[in-house]
Amino acid sequence: MKTTLLTGLFAAAFGILANAQATKSHYKIVNRIHINGETFWDYLTVDEASNTLYVSHSNRVEVVDLNKSKLVDSIINLNGVHGIALAPDYNKGFITEGKDTSVTVFDMTTHATLAKIKLPGGFGPDAIVYDKTTHRIFTFNGHSNNSTVISAKTNAILGTIPLDGKPEFCVADGQGKLYVNLEDKSMIEEIDVNTMKVLKQWSIAPGAGPSGLAMDTKNRRLFSVCDNKLMVVSDPDKGTVVTTVPVGDGPDAAAFDPELMRIYSSNGNGNITVVSDSADTYKVLETVTTQNRARTMAINTKTHHLYLPVGEWKPLPPVRAGAEKPKPGIKQGTFVVMDIETKD
Repeated sequence: MKTTLLTGLFAAAFGILANAQATKSHYKIVNRIHINGETFWDYLTVDEASNTLYVSHSNRVEVVDLNKSKLVDSIINLNGVHGIALAPDYNKGFITEGKDTSVTVFDMTTHATLAKIKLPGGFGPDAIVYDKTTHRIFTFNGHSNNSTVISAKTNAILGTIPLDGKPEFCVADGQGKLYVNLEDKSMIEEIDVNTMKVLKQWSIAPGAGPSGLAMDTKNRRLFSVCDNKLMVVSDPDKGTVVTTVPVGDGPDAAAFDPELMRIYSSNGNGNITVVSDSADTYKVLETVTTQNRARTMAINTKTHHLYLPVGEWKPLPPVRAGAEKPKPGIKQGTFVVMDIETKD
């Protein structure tokens, strides 16, 4: 009887240990980089060559040295920042300003403002991407359903591309094509960067309300994260849906790590869904706890770190009859960029 009892206890202990090892997280929040201010945030972008992070922060872009985990500069006098694109071959960065329909150009070394480009006919510029094959910047304008094309070299506007719906996020494949989610149509459109024309579009149903978009350029797969808690994997060459994977509630950004073959969805309900990719077989590897409203995200594919900005919301006071509804704000001292490390 003693032998049986000991054997049973050993087996139970071994099972608990094995389960703990099986559920051990591959990710850890290693830092929270504090940034002052009570205003909102949107996209963020990593310059992997210098390990610098650019964070949109209402009317400024915060510049963070990731080697030191420290705010080192701010690009100011902006007006409703959304996206940041980098053109390192010209040492320039480009910032969309939704409130005054413009793009600010800055020097990536000094962070000084170089120019401000007004976008005729392009209202509500939001997402922005640099195409290295044509050396062109493409803004995606959510209020006018189009894309403005800018020369990264000269800052000249080269044209406007009409789109079939409200553009959300976009990616460049480095081979002459751009892909953009159409949020209100639940579709993806493919753009030829040379002719500046839409080549095709396809539905990503059952995904609805796509926002974040990432791409595996080697294996030619797109990953759209959608409002109905789905990641839709599609084949851009065939214009078809490959499969879907469940993600958390309120997804906004997607990222892909080509070395680890993992796709990430940052979700507003306070977590990241990690999806593994193996020969077109996709499964949820784990769910990483972050913080409520941490929806936007950037990745450094060299260090495999993920970065998510977030702050704590101020409680709204009661609204008096006839009074204007108060605007939400961020508690002073709570705005941070979470630095998440991949541990394997």
